[in-house]
Amino acid sequence: MELNGVSAIVTGGASGLGGATAEALAAAGAKVAIWDMNEEKGAAHAEKIGGTFTLTNVTSEESVGTALKAAIAAHGLPRVLVNCAGVAIGEKTVGKNGPHALDNYKRVIDINLTGTFNCIRLVAAEMEKAEPLIDGERGVIVNTASVAAFDGQIGQAAYSASKGGVVGMTLPIARDLMSIGVRCNTIAPGIFWTPMMAGMDQKIQDALAAMVPFPKRLGSPNEYASLALEICRNGYLNGETIRLDGAIRMQPR
Repeated sequence: MELNGVSAIVTGGASGLGGATAEALAAAGAKVAIWDMNEEKGAAHAEKIGGTFTLTNVTSEESVGTALKAAIAAHGLPRVLVNCAGVAIGEKTVGKNGPHALDNYKRVIDINLTGTFNCIRLVAAEMEKAEPLIDGERGVIVNTASVAAFDGQIGQAAYSASKGGVVGMTLPIARDLMSIGVRCNTIAPGIFWTPMMAGMDQKIQDALAAMVPFPKRLGSPNEYASLALEICRNGYLNGETIRLDGAIRMQPR
């Protein structure tokens, strides 16, 4: 897909992986709508890249519907959706304080998995209305999983389940949407430099970087963005989950 002039939506686009992707899409000529729960950062980033911002709760049908209408009004029918909105927690199935809090588990699943699917289903329904491009393509969806979907660590039951669900639904969604010309792929990042990581002690950052076989460093959000754009551009890439992790295989802790 040629990205110049297309309408693109990035959830979690205020910072981190989503922020870098929103910026890369804008640099490629796309008209970008940022959806995020951080109004201050989201609005500032949208202004920086010449896009739009809508305060959006991805778990809410009403909130996503409102944001989608705003994106269409500003930029036209969407051709690209990149799902980066998500949360992470660390909590053992049974820990010092007893069993894992069920509400915490449900919240992670609701945002990371159900929220991703909520955006996919609503945005894809609008993509279907667009005129077909080369090979009949109307749109492309890029989801964000994690290496935790495959080798989750201690305390990652909820997070791994949510990201494993994203991986698991990638192929069926690609098959569901083939009749309307919409591709669906997923990126499973390893350990990346994000605002959350920036708050950690330098020794912890160095230890995490040392776990990566090669290159021995944290991933850059720009590297995630680069792969997301390649997925958009490469029309034969569909139904696939791609690990982006420097060959890391996470240990139990």
